Amino acid sequence: MPKGSDLLVRALENEGVERIFGIPGEENLDIVESLRTSNIELILTRHEQAAAFMAATYGRLTGKPGVCLATLGPGALNFTTGAAYAHLGAMPMIIITGQKGILKARQARFQIVDVIASMKPITKMARQIVSASSIPTIVRDAFRVASEERPGPVLLELPEDIAAEEAEAYTVPSHPIDIPVAHPASIERAAQMIRAAKRPLIMLGAAASRPRSTSDLGGFVQRTGIPFFTTQMGKGTVAHGTRLYMGTAALSERDYVHEAIDAADLIIAIGHDTVEKPPFFMRQLGQKVLHISYTPAHVEEVYYPDAEVVGDLGPTLKLIADRLEEGLPNAGALLYLREHILTRIADRNDEDRFPVTPQRLVRDVRSVIPEDGIVCLDNGMYKIWFARNYRTYVANTLLLDNALATMGAGLPSAMMAAMLHPNRRVMAVCGDGGFMMNSQEMETAVRLSLNLVVLVLDDSAYGMIRWKQAVDEFPDYGMTFKNPDFVKYAESYGAAGHRVTAVEDLVPTLERAFQAGGVHLVAVPIDYSENTRVLVDELRTKVEDLVLEPAE
Repeated sequence: MPKGSDLLVRALENEGVERIFGIPGEENLDIVESLRTSNIELILTRHEQAAAFMAATYGRLTGKPGVCLATLGPGALNFTTGAAYAHLGAMPMIIITGQKGILKARQARFQIVDVIASMKPITKMARQIVSASSIPTIVRDAFRVASEERPGPVLLELPEDIAAEEAEAYTVPSHPIDIPVAHPASIERAAQMIRAAKRPLIMLGAAASRPRSTSDLGGFVQRTGIPFFTTQMGKGTVAHGTRLYMGTAALSERDYVHEAIDAADLIIAIGHDTVEKPPFFMRQLGQKVLHISYTPAHVEEVYYPDAEVVGDLGPTLKLIADRLEEGLPNAGALLYLREHILTRIADRNDEDRFPVTPQRLVRDVRSVIPEDGIVCLDNGMYKIWFARNYRTYVANTLLLDNALATMGAGLPSAMMAAMLHPNRRVMAVCGDGGFMMNSQEMETAVRLSLNLVVLVLDDSAYGMIRWKQAVDEFPDYGMTFKNPDFVKYAESYGAAGHRVTAVEDLVPTLERAFQAGGVHLVAVPIDYSENTRVLVDELRTKVEDLVLEPAE
């Protein structure tokens, strides 16, 4: 008869799982043996956190749950950051952890932590498996829960004696689950609000970037002719090369894109999730907000929509657009602001001073990445600049985290993107602080023979916090460190290392790295003085000389 671990692996195969990421322990050895003879590849990482980031990114890019594996206690707890990353970011993921036997306690409380209780607040479901025969149904339910809106992580804890227990059980076939379309009354209400608007503006949020969503959003924008902006995690959901793109809300207020946001009398918020740092602050100024998403809005101090349309985004937006076919004479009322906004955002992106400025960095990276290339950001000051300045043309080609906003995810997420898309250019952009949090995964990337360029921005500091420390007029204290020689560090893992020493060398260095293939680390010093000049001084003092409507 099969063991519990065999039933687990069969159930995972039944769900279409091809890879599991993680670090097994002795409590997982039955699972490891069952994997050895299966069609599922075990991807060994160097830290459980990286495995969780990779599994979450798989879910983000495919819409199907990624799977990660760890042992009990310390291994399982190393999944907590990755679980929170997936939970806040709405990424489907299955976490499998081991545990000591539950029928006997031969090792007393050694290494035992209540992982279920620890994980419940940061997962959609956390459950211990207590019977081998129940495994197929539990796995099927776990994948269903992880995938349904709002997606997220599910934890399954498999004790070693249950994994070794013999039992017979049949796999449970999956079935499609369709999301209902919004109620006709709410669709008609939304259409009326849009028809009545004098200066409408669309906002595309995190949920709009779900793989199932993106193909239908462009149609709605094009059919209505209403200009749009995006949140950080909504970038790429409609091609930014269109004449309707107004910018990205990288900050919460006072940026140039907020000139359009503040001028709008109706913001059509599609797929907004308030886990993101607010893209704008609602105020009692007569401006209305229409919430359209898979799930109801979370009412917050800064977000309290006037109406909601809840349902499957694609079909729902099509039905709303159908009701607007007679035309919207005011659809493009805010487009006169577009050139001004985009020109100011791109200001000084050709500066040739060194160390490189953020604007020049973003421009140069964009020049070597094709439209379908993928850039994965870690978390740091550069994230604001990429969100604000980097133009995206395809959904999920700029992967950043504006929900948990954790450091350490950039390299593992880029590794996952490179595995899924081996023929596309993939780049990780990391600050030196965030890179070093999971830099050991360079070995994993080399071992997997990935094609990946890792761009490390070297300022020998936790740059974002140091900048905010200065903005708040605190003394410069406690945020600086020394870095290794990044070129030698990369080479010690079998990767190629490069150091950029002049601004004009950045693009050629990146281009050579991509053309050579394999894993490359490119270290470049960065000058963050632009943070204060642009994001504080310029935006604080910019002249508000634009009116709500263009002059006759």
